[in-house]
Amino acid sequence: MLPIYDMPGHLIRRLHQISVSIFLEEVGKAGFDLTQVQFAALVAIRACPGFDQARIAGLIAYDRVTIGGAIEHLVRKGYVRREINPRDRRARALYLTEEGEAALMRLVPVVRDLQRDILAGLDATEQALFLALLKKATAAGNARSRAPLVLPESAPPRAPHGAEEKQGRE
Repeated sequence: MLPIYDMPGHLIRRLHQISVSIFLEEVGKAGFDLTQVQFAALVAIRACPGFDQARIAGLIAYDRVTIGGAIEHLVRKGYVRREINPRDRRARALYLTEEGEAALMRLVPVVRDLQRDILAGLDATEQALFLALLKKATAAGNARSRAPLVLPESAPPRAPHGAEEKQGRE
C-alpha cells in the first residue's frame, strides 16, 4: 500500500474529486451546466448583491484572478448582471437576474440533496462529526490558503430562499 493512502491531503483531494463528480452529475440531471464554484458564486451574489468579483471571490474562498471565468459564465447564461459600481467606477457590482434567482431556487434543493451522496459512507452522526472537524480544520488553515475565506464586515450573508435551515451543507 502506498503511504499516500493515509495522508489527509491525498484523501481530501480524492473526496473533492468525488464531490465534483457527484455535483456535476446531479446538477446536470436537473438540466444545469454549472460548476460548484459557479453555484457558490450565485449563492454569494444573492446573499450580498452589489459586491464586486473580488469580494465574491473572498466570500467563497476562490482565487481572485480566476473568479472572472466563473462570473463570465454566469453572465453569459443570463444568471448575473454587472453594473458599474457607483463607489468605484473601475469595479463592477454583481446582481442576480430574475433568471438567476429562478435557477438558484431550483438548484438549492438539488445541491442540498446531493450532499448526502458525497458522504454516503458515513452515518448521520459521523457526517455531523466529520463536518464539524472539517470546519475546524479549514478555519485553522484559512490564513495559509491561496484563496482565504473573507467574510463581510456587515451582517452575515443570507441563505438562498428556502435554504435557511439547510445552510452549511454546501
